[in-house]
Amino acid sequence: MCSSDLIEKLMRSKGIFDYVPADYAENAAEEIVGLVSVRLPCFCHVSSSEIQVLSPMHKHSIGVTELNLRLQARLNPGKEGVPCGKYMFREGDKVMQLRNNYDKGVFNGDVGVIKKVDPEERIVLVDFDLGKPVDYEFSEMNELSLAYATTIHKSQGSEYPVVVMPVMKNHWVMLQRNLIYTGVTRAKRCVVMVGTVDALKHAIRNCVVTKRNTLLKERLRDWKPKSRKRKSA
Repeated sequence: MCSSDLIEKLMRSKGIFDYVPADYAENAAEEIVGLVSVRLPCFCHVSSSEIQVLSPMHKHSIGVTELNLRLQARLNPGKEGVPCGKYMFREGDKVMQLRNNYDKGVFNGDVGVIKKVDPEERIVLVDFDLGKPVDYEFSEMNELSLAYATTIHKSQGSEYPVVVMPVMKNHWVMLQRNLIYTGVTRAKRCVVMVGTVDALKHAIRNCVVTKRNTLLKERLRDWKPKSRKRKSA
């Protein structure tokens, strides 16, 4: 399937499909912030929290980390919060759970909103729409990340009303057809790509899937169950 055929298929299957040109990463980042904060909420009649930015990588000015900082500064600025790693977590922030926590009943990829930061008790309350907020001690904040933007890989299995995706040569090594398709099909109503046509064409033509060298087959082949000694009566 050629690139134009795939794009047409996506447009037919997913409703609104648009592409915003941006020649440089800095321009693309500014376009994304404007789309999420103003233009798409007006056009699609959704809140900014219902718009998910999906990027191929964490690095660069259009990567997840920098986009989270830019979007937080526009959508939830200036409040005191809890510093952890590269982020300052504030009341009202959109956050994602990064690992399964069975004690709290939250799992890898769950998205919620910080409802309260209590510096005296050193507790953060996060609403995951589970019926009651989940509490995190300040020392547990490394289980969370800002979730205004996340990676396409992390979004697998989820759906969002509106998706915005940067497609730039900065992420050349990650631009693959299956990755673009995964990102596009996360959107229920609207998907907007921001970047260059050359980068999109390269991604659609690149059908090579990176091989994951887990050696699982070899380990299963060589594995032998340990025999259990029967206890004497």
